Amino acid sequence: MQLEKGRLSIACVCMVLGFMLVIQFKSTEDIRASQPSQRVEELAARLHQAEAENKELEEENRVLKGMSGDAKSEKLADDILMISGMTPLEGPGVIITIDDSAKKAKMENDPNLYLVHDEDILKVVNELRAAGAEALSINGQRLTANSEIRCAGPTISVNNVRSAPPFEIRAIGDKDNLVNSINMRGGVADSLKVWGISLTIQPMDNVWIPAYKATAKYKLATTSKKEEETK
Repeated sequence: MQLEKGRLSIACVCMVLGFMLVIQFKSTEDIRASQPSQRVEELAARLHQAEAENKELEEENRVLKGMSGDAKSEKLADDILMISGMTPLEGPGVIITIDDSAKKAKMENDPNLYLVHDEDILKVVNELRAAGAEALSINGQRLTANSEIRCAGPTISVNNVRSAPPFEIRAIGDKDNLVNSINMRGGVADSLKVWGISLTIQPMDNVWIPAYKATAKYKLATTSKKEEETK
């Protein structure tokens, strides 16, 4: 009798374990199936955004062609100042705050994994740019084509100015696109949360971004009237 009860118990345990394994396998397959679909939707949204931006550029080019010489020069001068980062800007966007993890590092893990590094900031900035950010700053430092983001000991250097966490990243652009680029499944926010690194994103109707404070210097490069060289 006891032997039969033991066999019955073992059989019940095996059935429960088998059921749990089937549920876990099914959940894993569902997650795997949903990720490619979501990625396709994200890429389609970015393609749609790029097409809309292309139409805007075509319209802007048409308007420029219809302007007088003085008006066209003034418009181009304003555009150059905005693109180069030499003037402060404001508009809708997001403010992102990133800080070191408050978790206690496990003995088997590298404690540096719980700290914010330059590559983490770069990932956030790249996602924002891909989502159409028109202007960016990090802890009050405007990002331009010549800006660097690199580790400098326990700090991060931007435009050769060091700052420590928390890091505040400001971006001007479509609020929904910027938020979605950071919060997409498997994206930069998810990867940072694994180590407890804090990332908060706040959509704003008006974000102010300072001008580039340093002086751009070109010692070797000069302007050229030649078209792109072809082989």
